[in-house]
This record gives sequence, structure tokens and C-alpha cells, in this order.
Amino acid sequence: MVLGWRTCKGHDVAVGNLQRLRGPLGAMGWRCVGLYDKEEFRFPVSLLWVYAGGAAGDIGAVLTARALPGGTWGYFEAGDGRGGFVSLCRDTESAAERLDLLLKNRIFPGTEWAGSRDGARGRQGA
Repeated sequence: MVLGWRTCKGHDVAVGNLQRLRGPLGAMGWRCVGLYDKEEFRFPVSLLWVYAGGAAGDIGAVLTARALPGGTWGYFEAGDGRGGFVSLCRDTESAAERLDLLLKNRIFPGTEWAGSRDGARGRQGA
């Protein structure tokens, strides 16, 4: 309950975390759209839509930043609650790499990617 409150009250922190993730993801070729205005989008938390361009444009993920114990924040795939953990927000490069692998596995299921042990979100030391 406290974490949910911190997440909702920490709108600016969440937006900052999502904004920092856009650079590394863009450098990897992913497109990002920030959906941060609560009134416009009528959603209680800020979202970042990350997707592929071209023929695979329907492949993507919607991320949010949520408060974690100890004052830290983490990236989560929206809609999966806390089970959708991707990475801690303090390391945007690592978070971008994890999300890159997650999305590549959605585009090309069953393909082994360099740096991926199991291709699954959050299982590599989360």
C-alpha cells in the first residue's frame, strides 16, 4: 500500500525515470512515446510505450516506473503489476538491454540473443 502511494505521489520521479530510458532505447532502434499526462490519458501512472518500427510495428511494451522498498524505483511492464518487473531504474543501460531482449524475443520467438540467458524478463538476477 505504501509503495502504491509512493508510486502515485512520485509522478515527477516516475516521468524522470521513464525519460532517461528513452535515450538508450532510441539508440537501439526502438521508438518511444511518453504518455505522462494523467488528465489527458486518464491513467493513474505515467507510461512509456516502446515499440518497433516497420513491419514489426505491432510489437512493443508499455512500461511504468514504480516505487520499490528502500526508496528505489523499478521499471515494470504495465498491466502485469509487480510481476512485470524489468529492471531497477538506477541503471538505464541495463534496463534498456533487458527490454531490448524482451522485445526481440517477442518479434523472433525461440531465437537466442547474445547476452540472454533465458530470454525472460526479470529472471537474470531480479
